Amino acid sequence: MELNDIIKGCLSNDRDCQKALYERYAASMLGVCRRYARHGLEADDMLQDGFITLFRNMDQYHGTGSFEAWMRRIIINTCLKHIRKFSFQKENIGIEETEITKVEPEVLSQLSEEALLEMIDQLPVGYKNVFNLYAIEGYNHQEISKMLGIREGTSRSQLVKARKMLQKFIGNALNAFI
Repeated sequence: MELNDIIKGCLSNDRDCQKALYERYAASMLGVCRRYARHGLEADDMLQDGFITLFRNMDQYHGTGSFEAWMRRIIINTCLKHIRKFSFQKENIGIEETEITKVEPEVLSQLSEEALLEMIDQLPVGYKNVFNLYAIEGYNHQEISKMLGIREGTSRSQLVKARKMLQKFIGNALNAFI
């Protein structure tokens, strides 16, 4: 079934079309949710809530631009709403001074994507959210500040701290290889 036909069916609340849309995009959107969730069950809840929101707001998609990008934004906003609802972003964890060492690209290639995602998942929630929104989703600090209800300076600061913490994690992981 073509995407346009599925979208039209979803606008008519056709359950078969909703199921087809879910089956087509659930895996990739679950990957988005996992970047914001603390564990798998929370990611599943975020995905479920995101698709409910998506189906309720299908009439707001006007066919301009990528449907997947529009859907991704809804999923991300649902994840952020979930985080705000449970107030996990209020963590206050500092980061000690770390010495940053230069790492050769060949050495970095030894780390798997899964290992890097696990490192990102170990970040405090506020750092993780800003890092995901900026480095992975491509939002700027002004957009992030509005989405998370924080100042732009806070967004920038949390990104710097997240990067430093990730550099430390990567350094520790690479030392294990050596």
